[in-house]
Amino acid sequence: MDYFSLCLDGLCLVGQSVMHIAFVSRLTGKKQKIRHFAVYLFLLCIIQWFFTTFDFHDVLPIGAELLLLYGVNRLALQNRQAVSWAAAILAVYISQLSFGIVNSVEVILFPRMVGKPLLYLLCLLATLTVFAICACCCGAVLKFLSLREDRQMPYVGLLLFPGLFFFAAELYILQTSYSVLPSSISLGEAGKHGALLVMQILGLAALLCTLYAYQHICHSFQTQAALRSLEQATQAQKNYIAEAQRRYEQTKAFRHDIANHLSVLNGLLNNGKPDESKAYLNKLKTVSTSLSFPYQTGNPVVDILLSEKLGLAKEITAEVSLLLPRPCGMDDFDLCVIFANALDNAINACQSAEGTKWIRIRGERQGDFYMLAFENTCSDEPLPPAGTGLSNIKSVAEKYHGATLTEKVGQHFSLNVLLNISLHPKNISEQTY
Repeated sequence: MDYFSLCLDGLCLVGQSVMHIAFVSRLTGKKQKIRHFAVYLFLLCIIQWFFTTFDFHDVLPIGAELLLLYGVNRLALQNRQAVSWAAAILAVYISQLSFGIVNSVEVILFPRMVGKPLLYLLCLLATLTVFAICACCCGAVLKFLSLREDRQMPYVGLLLFPGLFFFAAELYILQTSYSVLPSSISLGEAGKHGALLVMQILGLAALLCTLYAYQHICHSFQTQAALRSLEQATQAQKNYIAEAQRRYEQTKAFRHDIANHLSVLNGLLNNGKPDESKAYLNKLKTVSTSLSFPYQTGNPVVDILLSEKLGLAKEITAEVSLLLPRPCGMDDFDLCVIFANALDNAINACQSAEGTKWIRIRGERQGDFYMLAFENTCSDEPLPPAGTGLSNIKSVAEKYHGATLTEKVGQHFSLNVLLNISLHPKNISEQTY
């Protein structure tokens, strides 16, 4: 191997390291660091030296490169298994595809330049073209796909199968058609390599179409979640209206009879029956208490929601220390989304736990922000992946320029929701959940 080939290989390794790490970092939303590049480049050089020295088949070093990039995703970037495989396969496939497209052109044009000094310049330009194509392909993939943890990614494992197919097909083309640059090429062979070039471009187009379809699947999933959230909030509003009407009728009847009650009480006192008067007064107090909500938060929608949800969970001890400011700065619909989903999750978690079951709900204002804290008992099992309920709560928090935090310690789960309640309604972005 001459010095030019050695430098060209070094440039390819550095370029691949930069492209791979930058691509998987942006794809998964993780922060890239210099040490990630350095470690990946160092290990990539060892793989290249090992397989070149012992003259292994080219499929093995590419497989080792794929496993190495998967390890970087899992260990350095802390991505989930399916996400790590998908990101690694896409990154290696894009780099191999870029080399394959340029190799198709090289096989057609370069045999005429063998032995001429211009060949060195053309090889360098071909390598730079590979990186340009690779950057464009990465940009196109990032436009259609995001594997960030804060995004809903249903069935992300399904991307592995088409990704593996495209990767295996490109690897087969490279190994069977471009392992050695011929010194001359006939017209028929030029046509064959031209057809391979078209096939590889179509392979890229097929990959982008697959990612586009997956993007629409994710959008459909989010739309379904939004519809479920709307149905949940609508049901909560219906319950609120029904409960309000029922209590209005009760209050109306009580007010209608209050003159009779006062007359009876006055008669008992005039007849010198203080004990009977006291007993009758306690009955009136009990009736008046039943007309009010068991939880007083300052918001009637939240009051009814708490009464409905916690009233059905008789075996769960509930403690509510919450007073929403008036004006709250939040839409009742958004409050329904937060409380309905948080209470449903808390009640389900309590029902799966053993021993004492309790739910605590607290609220505290801190300047322009309001902190909602939901705590409950849960089982010792690890937390499942975030579902639609938590995603909807997080969407509301982001709408109000806030954040959510979940934590599980033993059989104790807590959800904190921070909301900016000083925002004017016109400054709050319209958003679906």
